[in-house]
Amino acid sequence: MRFDLVTIFPEFFAGPLDHGILRRARETNLVEVQIQDLRVFTKDRHRSVDDRPFGGGEGMVLKPEPLFEAAEALLGRSLGSAEEPVVQDPKTAIVLMSAAGKLFRQETARRYAQLDRIVLLCGRYEGVDERVAEHLATEEISVGDYVLSGGELPAMLIIDAVTRLIPGALGNEASSQNESFSANSATPPVGARYAVPVRADTVSIAARGRGGASPAPTGGKSLIEECATLLDFPHYTRPAEFRGWKVPEVLIGGNHAEVANWRRAAALEKTQRNRPDLLLR
Repeated sequence: MRFDLVTIFPEFFAGPLDHGILRRARETNLVEVQIQDLRVFTKDRHRSVDDRPFGGGEGMVLKPEPLFEAAEALLGRSLGSAEEPVVQDPKTAIVLMSAAGKLFRQETARRYAQLDRIVLLCGRYEGVDERVAEHLATEEISVGDYVLSGGELPAMLIIDAVTRLIPGALGNEASSQNESFSANSATPPVGARYAVPVRADTVSIAARGRGGASPAPTGGKSLIEECATLLDFPHYTRPAEFRGWKVPEVLIGGNHAEVANWRRAAALEKTQRNRPDLLLR
């Protein structure tokens, strides 16, 4: 997998790429990351990458010319025009980082991990000329419902999220399968029901494990209908008691079926508490 970062601040990436999983993935040649200074593709003596917006308004807008030329130089081919459109390589994505883009999700990361190459265009200033989004980028992506100063930090988030899904990037491949937003032991396939009955008192244990009030009982051994996505279940480690807060007994008892049951219920309770919107998908 190769990532190309197109930015006016190439020095921004010096730190994040040199630590942890990303560093190891680069050292073992699982991923290659190249950083391209957008100003190289300017033609005036001031190396201007932006200009005033048509129609007036505040701020400056990144011009399309240097972005198109940077992408073409990286890919080694023309990316077309209105008169001569081109067919995009299905194994290559050109991603424009933009607050106005589609929301980046774990399923987006999984889809990107199947590609050979991703070119990440880092916006700045008031925005990017819309022709970049319409005719250069294969996707326009946002990392959340907020506005940042530029696309560099979101681009790093994407590189990190995608890299850890590439086989060999993690020391334990199960780590990417048993976590939030993944189809793991806490989240069976969409539309499935839990194989192990989830009791109301198990959900109560999940709530007590975080020191909160127990949810209202659902009664008997009713099954919890699975939703599309759940957050990861809570994790605990030693010591078993810290400042009076104890690890839930079910996790210490050694009964794997009860642990699995507890984790499913705890994942649901945590999703209801922190991300109830996921239950509506």
